[in-house]
Order: sequence, then structure tokens, then C-alpha cells
Amino acid sequence: MINFIIKYLIIAVAIMFGAKYIHGIKIDNFETSLYVALAMGFANTFIKPILKLISFPITILTLGLFLLVINVLMVYLVAYFVKGFTVHGFIPPLIFSFVLSIISYILGLMFDGD
Repeated sequence: MINFIIKYLIIAVAIMFGAKYIHGIKIDNFETSLYVALAMGFANTFIKPILKLISFPITILTLGLFLLVINVLMVYLVAYFVKGFTVHGFIPPLIFSFVLSIISYILGLMFDGD
């Protein structure tokens, strides 16, 4: 449980820095960043697999590039539900989701490894 809390606090800090340095992403405060981290985790765990399954034929036709669109959709979905988190454009949420994926992967290796 402690690893979960530490992992999401680090992701929330990364979200704050991402919003500061990526133009087109805006977060009001750290509390909003915590909500975004939890909402992104929820969306990536429960909603993204369903979208990947539904869009499988399109993903095959585009040689996997449609997965980038799904990542952007996840960021927009979280921005719709979390007040104080705004997203504009296509490239900023793409970079944002890419950075969060890398950070989550590294934290997963550090905290979830046995």
C-alpha cells in the first residue's frame, strides 16, 4: 500500500511538471494533479483495454499508430471529468501521455518488482 501511495505521488509530481513544460496542458494545483493521476490510472486500467479491443481492426490497418489516438483520447477523457485540468490540441496530450507512460513504467519496475 505504501508503494502505491509513493508511486502515485511521484506520478502526480510528474503531471505537475508536465503541465508546466508542455504548452497546451494546464493544471490548477497539486490536488488536481492527484486526481488526474488517479483518473488516468482508472482510465488506462478499465477503459483503454475496451477501446483497444473495439479499435483492433483500425489498429491493424494503421500498423499500430491508432494506439496513439487512443492515448490522446484517454487524456481528453480525464480532462473532461477532472475540473482544473485542461487540454488543447493533439500533440500536447500525445507528449503528455508518452511521458506519463515512461514514468509509470519506470516506477513499476522500481516499486512492483519482486
